[in-house]
Amino acid sequence: MDITKELPTVISFCSGYGGIERGLELAGVEHRVLAYVEIEAFAIANLVAKMESGELVPAPIFTDLKTFPAHLFRDCVDIITGGYPCQPFSAAGKRLGTEDPRHLWPYILDHIRSIRPVRCFFENVEGHISLGLREVIGDLEGAGYRTAWGIFSAAEVGAPHQRKRVYILADTDNAGQQPSGGAIPEPEFRDNARRGGEKLADTISTGLQGYAECHRDDEARQPNKITNGYIAQKDANGGGEAVWLPEPRVGRVVDGCADRVDRIRLLGNGVVPQTAAKAWTTLTC
Repeated sequence: MDITKELPTVISFCSGYGGIERGLELAGVEHRVLAYVEIEAFAIANLVAKMESGELVPAPIFTDLKTFPAHLFRDCVDIITGGYPCQPFSAAGKRLGTEDPRHLWPYILDHIRSIRPVRCFFENVEGHISLGLREVIGDLEGAGYRTAWGIFSAAEVGAPHQRKRVYILADTDNAGQQPSGGAIPEPEFRDNARRGGEKLADTISTGLQGYAECHRDDEARQPNKITNGYIAQKDANGGGEAVWLPEPRVGRVVDGCADRVDRIRLLGNGVVPQTAAKAWTTLTC
């Protein structure tokens, strides 16, 4: 990113791994993130690692949305983004709505009123439609924003799964000059496993932590013998290699996948960037 250019500024609430912001990039919206707000330690570490590797431009990370100093950013933010917690609205939970302690929308609304961004771009689960969305739209319009929303799925942009999500775009009268739109690159989804013609997740990709190529050790392992989570196989010439089993024989425990639960949680709570790009380009039309 060319930081010498004057770019639209963004504050990212409930950032996760930065999926919404990546979606803006895919939609052709160059921008500069002024601050991230994220409470999950693993997600914070992921953002920091991306900054250190040069994948993200360094920006401060605040850990508590409730105490975020919104007044410091008044009238200097173009876009507020956020995938605020879905647990109060998700069909997978108790759907407690405003009674859920994880309900953060009132705090986000206060920050919007303090910061007065040109646009807001939010994401949540499909269950939000029947619980809470009406109030969110009403709050945004009461704060002086025009709103548009829609349901978008990962399947629309080529993914082998649905993952339907509600996206909300709110803008002010002077939002017409903001950059938007653009071609969405074709997503790269692997299709190495099929069952009945239906695409499945790629469980054998060498990019996954649960699979590794191991050094040959014919003397220590017999053909097809399971040893410490490995299975050794010999070919006709006596050579061979050992690979990790998907599930070692120690009960329901994955061996060798660092931070597996945290990774799954980060992905599960995250946004498919291509879907965010599709939502942005559609709702800005």
